Amino acid sequence: MYKIAVAGTGYVGLVAGVCFAEVGHKVICVDIDEKKVDLMKSGIVPFYEPGLEDLMIKNYAAGRIDFTTDYMQAYREADTIFIGVGTPEREDGSANLSYIANVARQIAESIIKDCLIVVKSTVPVGTNDKVEQFIKDFLVNDVRVEVASNPEFLAQGSAVNDTLNAERIIIGTESNWAEQVLKSIYKPYNIPIISVSRRSAEMIKYASNNFLALKISFINDIANLCELVNADIQEVTLGMSFDSRIGNKFLNAGIGYGGSCFPKDTKALDYLAKQFGYELKTVKATMDVNKEQQTKLFKKASQRLITFNNIKVAILGLTFKPGTDDLRESASLVNVPLLLEHGANIFAFDPIGAKNFAKIYPEGKNRNGTIAYVENVEQALIGASICFIFTEWDEVKEIPPEKFKKLMQTPIVYDGRNIYKIDNMSEVGVEYHSIGRNKSNTRLAKESEYYKFKTYLS
Repeated sequence: MYKIAVAGTGYVGLVAGVCFAEVGHKVICVDIDEKKVDLMKSGIVPFYEPGLEDLMIKNYAAGRIDFTTDYMQAYREADTIFIGVGTPEREDGSANLSYIANVARQIAESIIKDCLIVVKSTVPVGTNDKVEQFIKDFLVNDVRVEVASNPEFLAQGSAVNDTLNAERIIIGTESNWAEQVLKSIYKPYNIPIISVSRRSAEMIKYASNNFLALKISFINDIANLCELVNADIQEVTLGMSFDSRIGNKFLNAGIGYGGSCFPKDTKALDYLAKQFGYELKTVKATMDVNKEQQTKLFKKASQRLITFNNIKVAILGLTFKPGTDDLRESASLVNVPLLLEHGANIFAFDPIGAKNFAKIYPEGKNRNGTIAYVENVEQALIGASICFIFTEWDEVKEIPPEKFKKLMQTPIVYDGRNIYKIDNMSEVGVEYHSIGRNKSNTRLAKESEYYKFKTYLS
C-alpha cells in the first residue's frame, strides 16, 4: 500500500484517486476550492460521472480516501504525488501549463522525503523534463525527486470502468526506481503495463487521441461522399468493421467529435509540430473536417426552410456525448448560437447537461431568438416545426417515430447521430434527414442487416 496524493479533482484526478483507493492505496486528493472539497467530503462528486460517486462514498467511509485544501500536509506525507490538473488550450492551440507549474512549485516547497511525481495530465512532449527541473530548482529539502509520465485514457461516461479495466497502462520513466514504484502501485489492477521513456509516454497519449479523432473525421468524410453517390454509410462501415486491420470502433458517422480531449489534443499536437517546422497534414485535415461537420445539419436545414425566425425548434441533447454533463466542444454550442442569430425559438432537452448550458445561454431572449429548457422530450417536440438531434441519450433513442409525427407541427427531423431507420420514419410521415444515408437507398433498413450487428458495432 502506498500513500498517494492527487493534485486536482477533475475527471482525471478524482477518478484516479478513487480508483487508487479502490485497489487498497491510501489516497489524499488536493484541490484549492474549499467548496469543492466540502462537497466531496459530504459524498457529492462535483461533476456527473456514472458510478464514481458510489465508489467515492464507499472508499471515503472505509478511510482509504480523503480530500483537503492543505497541499503542504498532503504532499509532505506522500510516497507518490499524481498531478491531474487541467491543461486548457490557449488561443493559438498550445497547452496552458500554468496549473502544472503551480502544483510543481507547491510540491517543491512541501516534500520532506524522497518522492516520485507522476504527471497524468495531458502535456506536450518534453513537458515532464521541464517539470522535473522546475521542481528541483525550487526544492526546499535535500530529497530525491523524479518525474514520471502516466497518461490517462479514460472516456467521460465510462471513466471508472476505463480506469479499473483498462486495456493497458502506460508509464514513462527515466530510472529503474521510478519504473518499479509505478509498477508496484499499479500491480493490484492486474492490467498490462507498457513501460517506455517519458517522452514516448507523452507522445503515446497525443498519438492515440489524434488517431481516434482522425478515424472519426475520416468516416464522416466518407459519409458525406456516400450521400452524393447514393451509398449508405452504415452498410459501408459494416463491411469495414469486419476487417481486423480497421476494427469496429469509432466508425459511427455523425456531426463530429467534441469533448475535452480530441479537440484540445489535435490542436496541441498540430501546434507542437509547427514549433519544429513540421506540418501534420492528417491532423490538420482531421480538424478541418470536424469543423465543417458540426454545422452540416444546420446548413441542410437552412436550405430546406425559408427562415428560422419565430419558428419553434426542438433540440434533443446538448452535451458532446451521452453519459456526461460536459459541454466542451459540443455540436450544440456551435449550432444553438447560429439558430438564435436566425431568430429561432429553441426548446432544448438534455437529461444532464441543461443546467450547465443555461449558464452560457440563460432562458429567455437571446440574440434574435429565445431559448427555454424543458424537462422531457415531449415538451420539446410539442408544436415544433423542426427537430435537431445532437446527443444520443437513451431518452432520445427511445422515442418512437410516430411521436414526432403526433407532437410536432411539421415533423422534420435532422438526426446527427443516425439513430433511426429511414423507412420507419418515412412510414409514419416524418421527413427525416441523417448523415451519410440516402433516402432512396432503403435496402439496408428493409433487410435489417446493419441492425443485426448493432451490438457488435457498438
